[in-house]
Amino acid sequence: MNPIIETLTGMDALSDQVVAMDLLSSAKSGIRNYAMAVTESGTPEIKEMLTRHLVEALDMHEQISAYMVEKGWYHAWDTNKQISLDLNNIHTALNLPTL
Repeated sequence: MNPIIETLTGMDALSDQVVAMDLLSSAKSGIRNYAMAVTESGTPEIKEMLTRHLVEALDMHEQISAYMVEKGWYHAWDTNKQISLDLNNIHTALNLPTL
């Protein structure tokens, strides 16, 4: 979206939040895939390599989620707050002006 339009509609912060949430979802998917690959690996060397990648993916997930918690975009331990935030984001998205 155009930065000027983002600022005028108040979507600049929400756009950052959407990108961060997408990155967090991708990190979770990567963790799931690495964990599955570790259990299916055929040799100890491959298992060790995949385990290292899994640990790196877990570290990345931690960094992303900590950033989002700091910004107030993610409430992993308070489902009521997260649901409220999600509903607010849905309401905002549904009320965006059409261009």
